[in-house]
Amino acid sequence: MTAAIEIQGVSKRFRLYHEKYTTLKERVLHAGHVPYEEFKALDSVTADIPSGQTVGILGRNGSGKSTLLKCIAGILQPTTGQVVVRGQVAAMLELGAGFQPELSGRDNVYLNGSLLGFSRKEIDRKFDEIVAFAELEAFIDNQVKYYSSGMYVRLGFAVAVSVEPDILLVDEVLAVGDERFQEKCMDRVRRFQEEGRTIVVVSHSPEMMRQICDQILVLDHGKLLTQAPPGEAIRTFRETLIDAGLLAPDTGEAAPATEAPVPPPRRRIEITGATVEHPGMGERPYLKTGEALTLRIDYRVHEATPGAVFSIAVLNVMDSIVFASRSAQLGEGVDLGPGAGSVTFVFDGVPLLDGAFKINLDVRDGSGTVLDLAEPAATFEVMNPTRATGVVALPMRVEVEAPSEGYLSAGRA
Repeated sequence: MTAAIEIQGVSKRFRLYHEKYTTLKERVLHAGHVPYEEFKALDSVTADIPSGQTVGILGRNGSGKSTLLKCIAGILQPTTGQVVVRGQVAAMLELGAGFQPELSGRDNVYLNGSLLGFSRKEIDRKFDEIVAFAELEAFIDNQVKYYSSGMYVRLGFAVAVSVEPDILLVDEVLAVGDERFQEKCMDRVRRFQEEGRTIVVVSHSPEMMRQICDQILVLDHGKLLTQAPPGEAIRTFRETLIDAGLLAPDTGEAAPATEAPVPPPRRRIEITGATVEHPGMGERPYLKTGEALTLRIDYRVHEATPGAVFSIAVLNVMDSIVFASRSAQLGEGVDLGPGAGSVTFVFDGVPLLDGAFKINLDVRDGSGTVLDLAEPAATFEVMNPTRATGVVALPMRVEVEAPSEGYLSAGRA
């Protein structure tokens, strides 16, 4: 596949000045030399971004994400290395980038359009579409210095996508604005994807990037750690957060009882632990689509409880329920006597695609009263090794009738 963007050994260094000499005497005494510290924002980054794919750049603050995107856009020149870009580029790099505050929104549309290489006639033809997308009909002739941050980003994004570029560069703006406008932006991004355009996006939202990206570049301290499918790349990113002490490692244990809603003074049953197991345990921290998953719940009964029922719910990162069930749905509740015990939920095959999920648990008596709960009790992550996208993996068989070749039957997916 042809690379729309080739990043070849790119490094970018900046000078950080800790002192500033303002008087003539200071400048003469220091012979014009101002002490500085060299900061390497990018360190020998090499990657190819295939034509027609959506590629994310992920990393914590100061990792070099925006610097790399600006090098791709041509706003910054690498200190060493080079970036080769094939096709027309439109960039939405930051809030209000390229806007002149003293000019009106109308004038800024024409100014930004000309910077993207469009003639006045071409902008005339697209102007109404741009203003309608930005929803700024009533404000388009006002100076942009009076615009709110939401109006800024709506106009900037509308101009960037209206030119229908071969390559769209987006830096942290898909999360700006109200929820309705964010969805409007995402719809335009999806349309670009369907049309086979190349998109490079920087975001602090791993789950958003998981949904829209074919690949993700993970940067840390200016170095490229990996270029991989979303599931694998996000795991690498989380490892950098854990190493930096910014994210607690997942132990798979139940949340302490003190973090749950206050239970009755004397709990008859207490959830004491939760353990997740899958075929790749010890080798990888995730299970692959279709693999088995076992959840073992440890509990202690303090007072005999007839007809006890255990409930389980699997939720995604948006806290939407993916699956929920109770032990009673597979049979009657169980009579529990005092002492320690365990209950195991076994999934012979998990059909979920890429994603991070959490498991909530509770235990109730025969009347439905909640005796204890753990939210979350455990978490797990799924990596999809295929190119299928969505939420679940559905068994599929493809049959193609080719006029010249007769009847063909493809394998199962």
